[in-house]
Amino acid sequence: MSEAKRGDTVHVHYEGSLRDGTVFDSSREREPLSFALGEGGIIPGFEQAVLGMKPGESKTIRIDAAQAYGDRSDDLVIFVPRGQFPPDIDPEVGQSLIVGQPDGSEMTVVITEVSFDTVTLDANHPLAGEELTFAIELLAIAG
Repeated sequence: MSEAKRGDTVHVHYEGSLRDGTVFDSSREREPLSFALGEGGIIPGFEQAVLGMKPGESKTIRIDAAQAYGDRSDDLVIFVPRGQFPPDIDPEVGQSLIVGQPDGSEMTVVITEVSFDTVTLDANHPLAGEELTFAIELLAIAG
């Protein structure tokens, strides 16, 4: 039976949880996750865990923040004067927005605080700084 290697497209089921056991995502109630190993389309620690697995094999792994979504960065927390918001947007904590960058790219931010004068935006990935645990089952390898 072959092992998963770089260049293979793999199909996996997974369940991801935080250090306290809270499940943040699972593919069990939907289609399996499919991705090509070595193309960087998945967090590095998850991809590394799948390398060498055989179809039908399962494992549980812990991934530190550096191999997942990175550490939280205070540089990605932005304070915007409330007057800079378009009049059709009523900022609320928890609301996600797409913000244009000077280079033409876009990033997703979450509003974390709203005051009379300022809106605080956080561009960190929601799982940044978190150690993650994944239960992974390799279903199939497509060469």
